[in-house]
This record gives sequence, structure tokens and C-alpha cells, in this order.
Amino acid sequence: MNNTTTLQQKAVSTITKYALNAPRYTSYPTALEFEQLQIDPLPQALANSKAPDVSLYVHIPFCKTLCYYCGCNKMVTRHNEKADEYLDYLEKEILSKRYLTEGRRVVSLHLGGGSPSFLSKTQHTYLMYLLKKHFTFEAGAELSIELDPRNIDKRYLQNLKCLGYTRISFGLQDTDYNVQKTINRVQSTSHIADLVFEARSLGFDSVNLDLIYGLPNQSLDTFSSTIAATKAMMPDRISLFSYAHLPERFAAQRKFAEETLPSSEQKASLYDLAVKSFTSIGYEMIGFDHFALSKDSLAIAKNKGVLHRNFQGYTLRGDADLVGFGVSAISTVGNAFAQNAKDLKEYYSRLDYHLPCSKVGLSLTVDDLIRKDVIASLMCNLVVDKQAIASKHHIKFDEYFASALDNLAEMNQDGLIEITSKYIRVPESARIYIRAICARFDAYLNNSETLSSYSKAI
Repeated sequence: MNNTTTLQQKAVSTITKYALNAPRYTSYPTALEFEQLQIDPLPQALANSKAPDVSLYVHIPFCKTLCYYCGCNKMVTRHNEKADEYLDYLEKEILSKRYLTEGRRVVSLHLGGGSPSFLSKTQHTYLMYLLKKHFTFEAGAELSIELDPRNIDKRYLQNLKCLGYTRISFGLQDTDYNVQKTINRVQSTSHIADLVFEARSLGFDSVNLDLIYGLPNQSLDTFSSTIAATKAMMPDRISLFSYAHLPERFAAQRKFAEETLPSSEQKASLYDLAVKSFTSIGYEMIGFDHFALSKDSLAIAKNKGVLHRNFQGYTLRGDADLVGFGVSAISTVGNAFAQNAKDLKEYYSRLDYHLPCSKVGLSLTVDDLIRKDVIASLMCNLVVDKQAIASKHHIKFDEYFASALDNLAEMNQDGLIEITSKYIRVPESARIYIRAICARFDAYLNNSETLSSYSKAI
């Protein structure tokens, strides 16, 4: 047996060992830890908040077709008039939450879904009218939106630009027809390329493409084609998401035959291929699943050490409170999380009866805040400054995290993490293990029932 074979076997063994269920850590604690609310926590959280500004998130749940892989909160319909009613209820919620933004500027807005491009140009114009009527946006605020390229054309992009959007994201996912057919998302790569070119011509600050690895029927060959198409478009940012296979939670995923799904080892190969391909042409890696050109604000923030992570992924404005609007939207105000009702009828009913939209949430404990900072530092910077955490939270780091450090010992031996008296550092080669590493600091993962609700870390 030669050295190359031995190294390959060791790599496979390591992947298998750490391909355990773990959160994506867009927050800590995660949304699965939210509890039923007896009272709305946001008024008290606002009183304790030190954030000078706010970010807004608006959830548009509607999609015209169902993508079988999707785990988002969505409603499939072709009745566009449903969005008119939804916008009316959004205004009701905006009015009920204006107290959260009074005296503060909006520094960013993000529209997610579902599919925000379900909205017609007229509906979208009306939504922006509502937002600018009720909130004060700072000059230069970042306005971003997720787009399904199947639903839009160049005129739609022109309208978004006129409305003030600065950053747009297209769901590319995969360019292989067999994969697209399997996931029920057949779309034209050339159409997406035309949209990217148009967006660049219109002068959007940043254009992002979403890719997903680990989809059924994906292989190194097919994903190479997706990567090549992405490189040809040269977006400012690339999001590389791991497919989360949770058929117990998402019924449409049961359509996928298990034998068509890449193994953890194969997923690691797909991830490695993408990382090497994108970084070789000048993209900087952001966290563990994003890429950006060096001129992009996300790369600049990373290099300045001011990158943050929230429910929308990596962001520049983690210092702002996040106020969410729409069904299932999550707000983060001060040290509290609050999530709106996930069922559309219940969301409408709460607004009709002048009840808080928030149904579940959590007020963070001192321990939550400490662990949140450690996990965020790992997810954003691949490093934890022990002394910085100790000074901020008035703890002795190694004593406080004695159990976590013991649990990291094997990872340290496997070369996935470096632990010194001053730092905990994740090598570039071990980025793919970051979720498994962060899980060692998660105080909520002892519950096996909770663990089964998360996808594999690799």
C-alpha cells in the first residue's frame, strides 16, 4: 500500500468520523431551541439593546413551483393575487412593530423566501413604497434580494434597480439537466448568464450566485460543469450550500432515492473541488461556504475582521438589531430572538386580533451569549481569541470551556484544529469540519431528539 492510498484512507476515515448531525449556526442558540412565548419579548429586549441601527428582513413565502430539495418556509401557488393580501398584512405588522425602529436608521434590507420574485413589478413597487413610508433608510443602505431566475427577465431587474436595490442573488443551484429534473428545478443556464450580465450593466453593487452541493445525482463530473458555468459568469459572490437531507421534516425530499444521494465522502470531494476551483481564479473564501472577489464588501469586511453571521448568512452589519416581517420571519433584538407564526392563516389571524406575530423565541442567558461569541468567531474567522472572550465576559476561558476543550482533543490530534494558550484556530484545510467543531461548544446538543433534526455536518 503506497503513501497516497494511506492518506486517502485516513481522509475518508476522518470525514466519516465527523459527519455527524449539527446545526448550520446562523444563530446560537438555533431556531430549533426556541420556546413557546407567553409574552412578546421584543419590548423588553429593545429596552436593553445597545444597537444604534436596525436591519430589516421581509419574508415572501410564495413560490410558483416546488423545488424538492427546499427546506424553507414556503407556499406553492400560481395565484399572484395572494401576494396582494399578504402585502396588506405586512403593512399591519409594520405598523405594530414601528416602535422597534423609532429613532434608528435602517442600514440594510433583505428579502428572502420562498421567492421574493413571485411579486410582480407593481407589487414590488408597492412593497418598497410601504417600507420607505414607515422607515428611515440611511444613505447608502444595502438593499438585497433573492431571485428565482425562472420568474424574471431584464425588465424585472431594471425595476429592482429603480427601487434602490444594491445587491441581488440568483438561485443557480446546479446546471446539470438530470440533477435539475430530479430536484424539480429545470432552468436555463444561458438565461441566468444573461441576467447576470444585465445586472452588471445596470450597476448593482454585488451579484451573487447560489450553488448547492450534495444534491441527488450530482457527481464530480456534473458539478465541474456547474462550477465552470459559474466561473464564466464571474459573480461578485458565490454561496456554496450543503444540501440538507431531512426527509422526516420535508416531505418532498422523500422523492429522492437514497442511492442517488452523494455520500459524506463524495460531498467532501464536491466541496473541495469548488474551493480549489474558485480560489484558483481570485475568489477569497468567506467563512466556510461563501466566496467573494477581493473588491467585494464581504471580502473587505472579512479582511478587516468585522464579518458577522445571522439568519441570512454572512453580513456586514451584525451590530444592528434585526427586525423580521412576514410569516416565519425571525427578529433579533438585543439579547432576544422572536419568530413569527409559520402558518400563514395563523399569521393573518394574529394580526387581525392585534396579537403579537411572534409565536416562539428565546431570551439569551449569560452562557448563551458567551457561547454565541465563540461560535460566531469560529464561523466567521476560523479562530477564537481566548483572551478577548475572557475579557469581554469576565471568565477564565480554559476553565469555563474545560469540557469543550476535552471534546476537541481528538480533533486536535486529527489536525482539524490548533489549540494554544491564546487561540483556537481552524486550519484552511479543515474548513469543511467547522460545523462539527462549533458543535463542541453547543450546550444544547446533548438531546438526541434535537440532534436528529439537523442535517449532517458534511
